[in-house]
Amino acid sequence: MSNSPTGHDMEKLGADDCWDLLRTVTVGHLAVVVDGNPEIFPVNYKVDNGSLVFRTGDGTKLHAATGDAAVALEADGTGGEPLTAWSVEVKGHAVELDPSPDLMRGAGLTLFPWEAGPKDHFVRIIPRSVTGRRFAVASPLTWWNHVGGATRAGLA
Repeated sequence: MSNSPTGHDMEKLGADDCWDLLRTVTVGHLAVVVDGNPEIFPVNYKVDNGSLVFRTGDGTKLHAATGDAAVALEADGTGGEPLTAWSVEVKGHAVELDPSPDLMRGAGLTLFPWEAGPKDHFVRIIPRSVTGRRFAVASPLTWWNHVGGATRAGLA
């Protein structure tokens, strides 16, 4: 990890590390634009051939994701000793896939949404950029000390 001027350890991750971390979790947050406003949806995804694939039902998420606007998917995780956290963001565009035999033998076979109901649409996020960072998780005592020394409304 690198040292920043503020004394916090934060490591910028390379693309390979980002993809490795994305494979360790199955849920991310998909950001799309709906009627000119940002919307965020949780999705179960799989890494597949340098892209992400998720399945969904017909509706707002599908139509917004596969429209003309760019999309982003963010996933997070924690682990290690000392405890570290990471966050990876994939930005790009999404396309709806035909549930081909190749797709169903690969990512489609093991892609199980948490919510019941018809999820007959497969969507691939084709990345334009993949970025991430990893950092040490601060002890809760770090924040307690700052709050405990604060004055009310700036008065001593």
